[in-house]
Amino acid sequence: MLMNVDPALNADVLHALRSMGHGDRIALVDANFPADTIARNTRLGLPLHIANVSAARAARAILSVMPLDTPLQPSAARMAPEAKAGELPDVQLEVQAEIARADGDAPKMYAIERFAFYEEARRAYCVIVTGEARLHGCFLFTKGVVPPTSHWDEAM
Repeated sequence: MLMNVDPALNADVLHALRSMGHGDRIALVDANFPADTIARNTRLGLPLHIANVSAARAARAILSVMPLDTPLQPSAARMAPEAKAGELPDVQLEVQAEIARADGDAPKMYAIERFAFYEEARRAYCVIVTGEARLHGCFLFTKGVVPPTSHWDEAM
């Protein structure tokens, strides 16, 4: 265990998030997602897991250590339900609430059609699989900049 680190974040996920740079993306996906197949094409090359938690719980953990990119560009996406791109299922509403919780100025998620989502996920830094069993529990997050702090300045 570490202090001030969400216990849902395991060593592999923390390493990936720390290794990413500004503008890199993660695919946070549900248990039905073809994670192994898609992850082979990512920078990391294998799926990571935050097992036995919902997509919203995993998003909360990730967003506790990783800022989203600025609102000037889309930084959070969701897999759109077929034929209902404007409708948000409960799982997506819950993740949107976690985004707002982490950053009150965070933009709303934009929708990506299922097969387009697969293509975008292939270009991500990594795929993180949750225990989410509900449909359309798949998201893309773009990493923002971690600003310097006075603590950081003192360490230098």
